[in-house]
Amino acid sequence: MKIVVIGGTGLIGTNVVNRLREKGHDVLAAAPNTGVNTITREGLAEALSGAQVVVDVANSPSFEDKAVLEFFQTAGRNLLAAEAAAGVGHHVALSVVGTERNPDSGYLRAKLAQENLIKASGIPYTILQATQFFEFVNAIVQSSADGEVFRLSPALFQPIAANDVAAELADLALGAPLNGTVEVAGPEPIPMDAIGRQYLTFKGDKREVIADTRARYFGTELNDKSLRPMGPSRLGQTRFADWLNASVARA
Repeated sequence: MKIVVIGGTGLIGTNVVNRLREKGHDVLAAAPNTGVNTITREGLAEALSGAQVVVDVANSPSFEDKAVLEFFQTAGRNLLAAEAAAGVGHHVALSVVGTERNPDSGYLRAKLAQENLIKASGIPYTILQATQFFEFVNAIVQSSADGEVFRLSPALFQPIAANDVAAELADLALGAPLNGTVEVAGPEPIPMDAIGRQYLTFKGDKREVIADTRARYFGTELNDKSLRPMGPSRLGQTRFADWLNASVARA
């Protein structure tokens, strides 16, 4: 089966491509650096020719509100139109848990717009909403810096290892379209400020993390329901402490 992975050279995409190739499928890693661009449409029709499944894990190069919305709307429209022309039978997309619950976040508004385009396209689809990746905890912590301290929300969230997300995407790509949304999260809920302290302690950084209910995450204030699955969800197997220890071994 021919499967095209949009964003196939990134963190998640590379993992998904490798998993699907190991199962014997013809997998194309599509990205601007491989000659496929969903914004300009360069190479898009050629890449999708003969494809049965498309997995879209591409992300915006800018998280600024206007730019990120334009990216997901333009890329989404171009990709879905090309899929319809090529007769693609299953569109699998990676999104974010909480898109519909956080309208103050420009990034999550843009992901919701992407989801709505998929649902309206008429192409059979499966959307996987994932919680934040362990791999981005450093960026979350650093973005919360306020002088010599960090201000992070004490709201619960449920981050997940990128490897676990890629495994779910690969499984969904090989299954029948659900024409619906599936959520996946890490195995344990934890306050965001607590995971920040755990991460800094692991790194030997003695700076203080302050629990601040007004601290913003991608432009929005959080509560315990903002970034966690609200119903039955799939759970990754990797715990944050184990991922941290494994990161030392990888390094």
